[in-house]
Amino acid sequence: MKRIAVFLLLVTSALSGFAQSASPVAPVPPSPAERSMGQAQKLIDKNPKDYEAYNALALALSRRARETSDVVFYAKAEEALQKSFSISTANFDGERIHVWLLLGKHEFAAVLEAARKLNQRMPDDVMVYGFLTDANVELGNYKDAETAAQWMLDLKPGNMPGLTRAAYLRELFGDIDGSIELMNMAYDSTPPTEVEDGAWVLNQMADLKLATGNIQDAESLSQKALAMFPGYHYALGNLAKVRIQQKRYTEAVDLLKQRYQSAPHAENLFELAQALQLAGQTEEAERAFAEFERKSLLETHRADNSNHELIFYYADYAKQPLRALEVAQREYARRHDVFTLDCYAWALHLNGRNQEARQQIIIALEVGIRDARMLRHAGEITLAMGDRVAAEGYLRQSAELHAAGSEEASATLARLNQSLTARGSR
Repeated sequence: MKRIAVFLLLVTSALSGFAQSASPVAPVPPSPAERSMGQAQKLIDKNPKDYEAYNALALALSRRARETSDVVFYAKAEEALQKSFSISTANFDGERIHVWLLLGKHEFAAVLEAARKLNQRMPDDVMVYGFLTDANVELGNYKDAETAAQWMLDLKPGNMPGLTRAAYLRELFGDIDGSIELMNMAYDSTPPTEVEDGAWVLNQMADLKLATGNIQDAESLSQKALAMFPGYHYALGNLAKVRIQQKRYTEAVDLLKQRYQSAPHAENLFELAQALQLAGQTEEAERAFAEFERKSLLETHRADNSNHELIFYYADYAKQPLRALEVAQREYARRHDVFTLDCYAWALHLNGRNQEARQQIIIALEVGIRDARMLRHAGEITLAMGDRVAAEGYLRQSAELHAAGSEEASATLARLNQSLTARGSR
C-alpha cells in the first residue's frame, strides 16, 4: 500500500503544476463495489441496528477486494460481519458471507465444512452450492464439484455464478469450446452496470484463448476487459502473457509492473521476474526473484500463499530441487487439485523420484485438462522413465497447443528427433 500511495502522490504532484492551464479532470466514477459500499453505509447510518445492512457492507467490501486485489478489504468485511452477528447471532446471510470470506483467504477445507452445514440449513440456496463447487475444485474433488455446479443450474437455470463455475469445470475436463460457450452465456447475462463482473468474465475467456494458442482473440478480450474496467489487474496479467507469446518482452514487463503496482502479491512478482529475464534485464530479474522468494516464504505456511510459484522458482530458476519438493509436499498435504499435483510431480521428478512423479501427473491429466506446461512435464517425466513413445505423445500434445510451455516441449521433441537421426546415421 505504501508504494501505491507514493505513486499516487507523485502523480498528484506532477499534475499540480498544470492546474492553471489544464482542463479539469473528470472524477473517476465509483466502481460497482464502491457504490454498494456507499449504499450499505447509508443504511447503517439510518439504522445502526440493521444487521442486514452490515451484511451488505461486508459483501460489498469482499467484492472490492476482488476489484483491487487488496486483502485489507477482507479484514474490513470481517469487521462488518462481526457487527452483524452481534445484532443477530448466526444469521444465515451473514454466515454465507463468512464462507465467501473464507474462500477469499483460501481456507478451502474450512469452506467445505461450513458450506455443508449451510446446505443442511438451506438446501435450495444457489450460492451455497457455489461455495461447495469452489471448495471441491480447489481440493481436487472434481466429481463433487460437478454435482454442486449442476445443482446451481438446476435450481436457477442460466444464473451467472453457476455458468462461470460450470465453465471452469469444462476447462478442467478438457472441453475448452464448451467452457467458452458457457462463459459467453455468463457474459451475456451480466448487467451492463456490473463492469467488474463483465471484465472478469472477459478475462476468463482471454485465459481460455491463451490456453489454446489463440493469441489474437486473447489480446482482443484482454483489451476489452481493460476498456470496461481500466487498470484491471487480472486483464493486465493476461495481456502481458499475450505480449510474451508475441515475444514483445519489454511491453510485457511494463504491463506486469503496472499489475504489481496495483496488486503487490508475491505470485505477481514472480511473473514479473520471469518477464524481466526474458527481456534480458538480468540484474533486475535477479532482484525481483530474490524479493519474490522473501515474500513467498513469509506466507508459505498460510492458506493464501504463492507456493505453486515458489515450487517452480526453486525447481526451474534457483535449481534447488530439495527445497522445491519440501514446499510441494507441504501444499500437497492441503489440497489435491490438478495444479498442485503438477507442481508435486515436477518436484518429485527433479529429485529423481520418477515413479512417484508419473503417478501424480497421470492422476492430474486423467481429469482431462489440456495444459501445455502440464503436458510438457508429463512428457519429461515419462521420458525419464524410459517410455519414449508415451513421452513423445505428451510432448506433441503440448507443442500443438502453442501456449506457454509449448516451446519447451517443441525443443525437447527436436532434440529427441535429432538424437534418433544421429543414431540412424551411424
